[in-house]
This record gives sequence, structure tokens and C-alpha cells, in this order.
Amino acid sequence: MKVNYQLAEEAVKEVKSGNRVFVHGSAATPLHLLKALFKRKYELSNVELVCISTLGDAGFDQKDFGKSFFINSLFVSENIREIVNSENGDYVPVFLSEIHQLFDKRILDLDVAIIHVSPPDIHGYCSLGTSIDIARSAVRNAKYIIAQVNKQMPRTLGDGMVHISNINAMVEVDEAIPEVSYQSKINENALTIGKYCAELIEDRSSLQMGIGAIPDAVLSCLHTHKDLGIHTEMFSDGVIPLVEKGVITNKYKTKHRGKIATGFIIGTRKLYDFVNDNPFVIFLESSYVNDTKVIRTNSRSVAINSALEIDITGQICADSIGSYQYSGVGGQMDFMRGAALSDGGKPIIAMSSVTNKGESKIVPFLKMGAGIVTTRAHVHYVVTEFGVAYLFGKNLKQRADALVKIAHPAHREELEKAIFLRFGKEK
Repeated sequence: MKVNYQLAEEAVKEVKSGNRVFVHGSAATPLHLLKALFKRKYELSNVELVCISTLGDAGFDQKDFGKSFFINSLFVSENIREIVNSENGDYVPVFLSEIHQLFDKRILDLDVAIIHVSPPDIHGYCSLGTSIDIARSAVRNAKYIIAQVNKQMPRTLGDGMVHISNINAMVEVDEAIPEVSYQSKINENALTIGKYCAELIEDRSSLQMGIGAIPDAVLSCLHTHKDLGIHTEMFSDGVIPLVEKGVITNKYKTKHRGKIATGFIIGTRKLYDFVNDNPFVIFLESSYVNDTKVIRTNSRSVAINSALEIDITGQICADSIGSYQYSGVGGQMDFMRGAALSDGGKPIIAMSSVTNKGESKIVPFLKMGAGIVTTRAHVHYVVTEFGVAYLFGKNLKQRADALVKIAHPAHREELEKAIFLRFGKEK
């Protein structure tokens, strides 16, 4: 099937001042097209960019970026963090499972979607590749679609097929897609946390992992488990050894038995090659993958997520440092609630007891301006390198006593004083 490709500079001319533009995210960030778009910064004004996490060096930090572009982020990643916390950007608190409604209901009416796809097959279908999540709903609703067609983008199976007849402009590239190695970031603390989490996971469980070193550390501790399944918003390289060893079989999942179900992936080229045209992995919209009704149907559903800070009653801040927007709500609550409702399910918050600066992540009160992503009513298990605290069914004082035991020893005395001031002596 013949395809008419354009130059990037020509394709992005469709973006006009005042437009709202969706930008494909994570490893599918369309860097080539974004660089071409940003070259027009002096001829455009008031262009709103809507995105979740973005990866790679697209030029968000260039001089005068904010005179033309405003980033309205649905999940904040490192390369846009400073912009989102400035007058040139902002953040929309929203569950990953509900972002599609912003597009479907025209709450965020999209003029243009800039996407990153695999080359078309013999039938004319491209794949949204590594990131289906909310991109499928953006393509469904945007008035004009510009696609970066990349020979190095894997062809993934599931919801992400887009026919070339639905794409208005196509730009051909042969460029590496962004890579992140979480396994290289696993330290001794993460490995200890991984071992505690692994002890909570039963055979035949269905797993969801968040982003970072700790989820991959958990996976590295599961090599003696049997018949695990994966139903997750995302995964990384840590899944591959368990598939190769026969630990992850998906045999006992209710939904999509025999397949890994995910919304997107972030990892290395090894991961991208693993999912390429692989029927063992199915990529689905986040509106479905993150739906608690779907998650809870898998028995022994285990959700493993992290936190920036937790107070002594169990309130979880996972998206901000005080009022500084660090990441986003994402799918944490979707899966924490889904796992809690699953038969034999376990929602787990796994985190280091201290920050890189040595400050305690278990605190008497969250920082002023901090956002609560997971309420204390939703928290069951909290894991640090010092053990496991089970909070479900415990009153506020009992929760505080459980959490202080898994805090860093250097901070326990201070926390115990705070507990005494708040609750008094134990009766």
C-alpha cells in the first residue's frame, strides 16, 4: 500500500496558534515531530500541549518556549517538571482510567494529535507501539492526526491499531526510541523491599507494578514463584526473565488468560524487541486496563505502587513534594482499589524509608500543599526496607504504631514523640 510521506516541517504546519495539541507519551514521545514543531515557536502563540509522561530530549527547556507553548500535563515527568511548576504549565489531577473521558466528552477538545507509530502493515494498519494507554482515545477524538512513522517502533497487538486512512500527515523516520533501565537503578534497599513484597505474593497472583526500581526489584525476587500473571498499566524489563523462566504464565487470570495485559511499557531496546509482534502481550486502553471492575475480576490481584511521603495515619502523597508537582495521580488508585476488591488481592505501597537526603518518608503530617493520591481508607500494606506494616482495620493510633516500626531507626524517636503528642499514652 502506497504511503505519501511528508517532511516534519511541512506536517507540523497544521498546528495553529490557539490549538490544543495531544502529544503521545512515554517511550512513544514523538521527538522528531516535536523538535520540528518547536522550531515554529516564534510564529505561534498560545498552543496548549496535553500529555502524560514524556521521555527524551525534545527541547522543552529551550529559551522562550513559554512564549508560544503551554503544557497542560496529565502526568508530570522529569523533562517537563520545571515547566509544569512555572507559569508556562500546569497539572490536571485525574485518574489514568478516566483521562479518556476528557477527550471523549470534549472537556479537553483536541485540535491535533501528534503520535508515534510503527510502519503500516500490508493492510495499511500502523500500531501505536509502546504506548496505547490514552493515545487511542486521543486519536479517536482529535480533528487532525500527525504521525511519526518509525521503523524502530515495535508493532504491538491489541487496541493500538490505526489505519493510515485515519492519519492526515505522516513523517517517516528511523530513530531510536527513548530507553530507561530501571534494573540498573536497583540498590540494596530496593532489593530488601523487593524481598518483603515477594513474601506477600502468592503463586497464581496477578501483578500490577508502578514505575521505578522497586517494582523491578520485586520482580527479581519472584523466580521461585509459580504461574504468575500480569495485568498492569505498565511494565519494564524485569518481566522478561520471569517469562523466559516460565514463572509468568498468565494461566490463572480471569481476564485475558494466557496473555500479559498492559497499557504501555518503558524500558530498554530488549523490552521493545520482546513485545514486537508478540501475541503473548496485549496492549489495551487505560480506560479498560485500569478499570477497577476489570482488575478485581482477577483473583489474588496484587498492586505494587510507591509513595513520596506517608503520614502516620496512612495518607499517601505520591504526586507532589509539598505544593511542587512531581508526578501525577496516574493509575495508583485504580489498582490499589481494584486489588483490594479482588478475591485474595493485596494493595501494597512499597517505598524506601528515607529520601535521598536522609529525610523520613514516614512523617507526622504531610508537607503543606501535598496532594493525597491514596486515602488512608484504601491503604492495606506498607513496605519499607525495615519490614511490612498492615494497616487495614487498624485505628489511627494502631496505624501510627505499625508505621513507626518500619521507619528508619534514625527517625523513630521523633515519630514516637509525635505519636505521643497526638494520641497520648497507650491505653
